[in-house]
Amino acid sequence: MSDLETRQLRYFVAVAEERHFGRAAQRLGMAQPPLSRAIRDLERQLGVQLLIRTTRQVTLTAAGETLLVDARAALDAVGAAQRRARNAGRPVPTLRLALKADYDAGLLPTIMDAYRTLPVELLLGGHGEQVPALRDGRADVALLPTPFDDRGLDTEPLVTGPRLVALAATDPLAARRTVRLSDLAGRRLPGGAPAEAGGTPPPPADPRSRLDLSQIFNLVEVGNVVWFLPDWVARRFPRPNIAYRPVEGLEPTTLAVAWPADSRSPAVAAFVRAVREIAEAAFTDEPPVPLLDGGRVGPN
Repeated sequence: MSDLETRQLRYFVAVAEERHFGRAAQRLGMAQPPLSRAIRDLERQLGVQLLIRTTRQVTLTAAGETLLVDARAALDAVGAAQRRARNAGRPVPTLRLALKADYDAGLLPTIMDAYRTLPVELLLGGHGEQVPALRDGRADVALLPTPFDDRGLDTEPLVTGPRLVALAATDPLAARRTVRLSDLAGRRLPGGAPAEAGGTPPPPADPRSRLDLSQIFNLVEVGNVVWFLPDWVARRFPRPNIAYRPVEGLEPTTLAVAWPADSRSPAVAAFVRAVREIAEAAFTDEPPVPLLDGGRVGPN
């Protein structure tokens, strides 16, 4: 049996995802008959049926479902290899750092000043965009808050702290020193999702939200939403119309540095060492964040 080609995998993934040869051909920019022939040739090459074709739909066999998972991973790996090779072959290679703006715990300026192995190229994105950037080769290393899917990644914790809730200063809950998750049931989160009833801990941020910090703060100030955020973000943004309060039972979050587990880049290794040393120096014996209330310590 000859080796599979990436072209064959791309064709199969398009048909498997579209569940329709016509739509898959349009997506691939080709005619339908050669696509159908290519899939039949692939099935003959593997010796298994991948698709069940009817006049109305295309469904996957068990073999097709298995190949779809592996084909996606293989195509992602090929794409990542291409991007990393192109970056390494540039006249001036860079270390591509993925992060969300203002989620660096204040470390970024020191990192940029201290790290000299390669120029650092920042890839700023929303929540949840850093791990895909690492996996598809757009980024070499990332700073991101836990939890995240760390399969295939190596990670080092940098800063751990409690998550707080941001409330409008006029909210009745702002008069308390702490609140419970159950107190917040039914409140809206950025992105429109409700806080879960029964005290279920929320994620660090709603991945559906693509609002920037200033937009989220505006929504909190007028009482439209509440927002759960790390204390190391809250301490950087005291605002007169927002109160930050600890939440009983809410697990802390950690800012971590992450990179692909198969990376053998000396530049990445040097970055991880540097950022770990910078975080240790910045947060050793640091006092806990105060309850911020319009830039002042919260109620007694």
